[in-house]
Parts: sequence; structure tokens; C-alpha cells
Amino acid sequence: MTSRRAALALLAGTAALTAALGAAPALAADDPVYSTLLGTAINGYDPVAYHTEGRPVEGSSDFTLDWNGATWRFASAANRDTFAADPATYAPQFGGYCAWAVSQGYTASTDPDAWDIVDGKLYLNYSLDVRETWRRDRDAAISRANRNWPGVLD
Repeated sequence: MTSRRAALALLAGTAALTAALGAAPALAADDPVYSTLLGTAINGYDPVAYHTEGRPVEGSSDFTLDWNGATWRFASAANRDTFAADPATYAPQFGGYCAWAVSQGYTASTDPDAWDIVDGKLYLNYSLDVRETWRRDRDAAISRANRNWPGVLD
């Protein structure tokens, strides 16, 4: 009887996990911010630091803000407050999804090191190689991505 209960508990846990993972794409379609399964935006990096320090800086769980369906992490209370005052200025374009992927009509995750600021806007890409591809045709890619966003979430 004990092994049967254990098997049923394992089956129930597996079903719950499958349902949760299966629901993740649907949640992403409703929520235009790229986040981890735990709901942390842009891999936990501080979006303000890209603008102010010119580099990716990991955020801290001590300085968070819930915005647009995700939890954003910041390196300091000052960065959190700066973001809270004007999130549209500091949040990455296309919800933090890969800018090149959005220009191609789909979404992809991002690498915190594969970033650029263009005309004061933060763009993230899947990898350093993809960022180089995006840079070769950057203005056209941004234009295509603007046309595709947020329709690629459907």
C-alpha cells in the first residue's frame, strides 16, 4: 500500500509539473515580459544599470519591483526607484525578448551580455553571435521588430 501511495503521489506531482510547464507558453503570450519560470524579468539583471553603468549588472533579491507581470531585480534601491519612476525608459524593448528573434517573427530568451542601447533604448539578444547579426542590419531589424511586436506573442 505504501508503494502504491508513493506511486500515486509521484504521478500527481508529475501531472502538476507538466501542467505548470505546459501553461508557461500561454502565460508568456498574455504577459509581454520575458521572465524565468519563477517570474524574474530579464534573467535577474538590473535594467537601469545598462543605461547608467554601461554594462550588465546582476540585480539583488533585496531590491525588487513587480511591474508588467514580472519581478524586476536591481543592484540598488536607487536603481529600483529610478525604474519605478519611469519604467518605459529603462525596460528593454520587446519585453526583454531577443530583438533579432522578434524581427524575424518569433521570440527567444536573451543573454545579459548580448545587449545594445540605441537611441536611449535597451535591446537584448539571444547571444553575442546573434547580436552581431542584428547589428549588421540593426535599423531594419528594429523596424521589423516594431512591426512584429507584440503580435509574436500570439
